[in-house]
Amino acid sequence: MADGQRGIEQRGIGHRAAGWLLAAAAAGLVAMTAIIGWQVFGRFVLSSSPTWAEQLALVMMIWLVFLGAAAGVYEGFHIRITMLEQAMPLPARRRVRLLANILVALAGLAMAIWGTELVLRTWSHAIPSLGIPRGAAYAPLPVSGALIILFALQRAASDWRAR
Repeated sequence: MADGQRGIEQRGIGHRAAGWLLAAAAAGLVAMTAIIGWQVFGRFVLSSSPTWAEQLALVMMIWLVFLGAAAGVYEGFHIRITMLEQAMPLPARRRVRLLANILVALAGLAMAIWGTELVLRTWSHAIPSLGIPRGAAYAPLPVSGALIILFALQRAASDWRAR
C-alpha cells in the first residue's frame, strides 16, 4: 500500500467501533428514507402528513452525519488535499500526517467539550412533535467528538510507530 494511503491496524476495539458506527449509519439511512417516504405518502396520498416524521428525520440526520464523521476519521476517508504532502520527502510526510491527526483530535476535543455543554443546556427543552429532549438531538456531538479523539490519536500513534 502506498505510504500516504497506509491505514491503521484492522483489528481491535477501534476497528469494531468504526464498523458498528458505519452499520448504524447505514441502518439509520434506510430508516430515515422509509420515514421520509411515509411522510410523502401521507402528505400526497392520505392528505395527512405525520407530524413527527420531519423532526425525526432531522434528528436522525444529525446522528448519522456525526457518527459517520467519527467512522471517517478511523477509516481515513475524509477529504484532504494530499498534493503538498506527496511533494514532501517521506520523513516530512509523516510529520505532516502526525500534525494533521493531532489537529483532528483537537477538533474532536472541541466537539466533545462544547457539544456536552450544548446537550446540557438544551436537555430541558422538548422537541414538541417527538416528545424527547432537544439535547438528545445534539448528543452525537460529544459522542462523536470523543470517538474522533480516540480514532485520530490511534491514527497518529500508528503513523508514529511506522517511523
